[in-house]
Amino acid sequence: MNILGIIASSKFGDVGDYESIATSTPSGTGTLTFSSIPATYAHLQIRGIYSGSVVERSLLLRFNSDTAGNYSWHELSGNGTSAGAGAGANATGIYVGYASNTTTNTYPSPFVIDILDYANTNKYKTVRSLNGNDLNGSGWAILYSGNWRSTSAVDSITLYLNSGNYNTYSHFALYGIRSA
Repeated sequence: MNILGIIASSKFGDVGDYESIATSTPSGTGTLTFSSIPATYAHLQIRGIYSGSVVERSLLLRFNSDTAGNYSWHELSGNGTSAGAGAGANATGIYVGYASNTTTNTYPSPFVIDILDYANTNKYKTVRSLNGNDLNGSGWAILYSGNWRSTSAVDSITLYLNSGNYNTYSHFALYGIRSA
């Protein structure tokens, strides 16, 4: 709508806009939970960077405190020289990240996780994640995908390490993507 030569958007933002829901900087723990997630968005996205206290840490995701074998995941990885792939069925979480093989903050691992149609109660939930690491001359990139075999709306997300704790400077941000 044009008001006095200024284009005004809706009071609450435009379709497709990203809105910050929550941020967290965990340290000294291996688990982070975003809870009380409103069901008012089309999709969710988590952006972050992390390192951990032990060598070669995997980052996993669960929904609504569900620890049963209701998850499946796939991965494709590459380091410029070779490629790899992996998969898991009837798992207790979805792999969404892999940190460098160092326990310092020198080479933290960035990631972006998309959670599609998280509030839709007519279908299973789909997750995709892009993660990588530059190890000063070597490194890799990994694409993950997965699903949670539940039609429940997602109202909490737990991101946890397979071992160890998050180091200082780990940072996670949850965004909602506006719907029509």
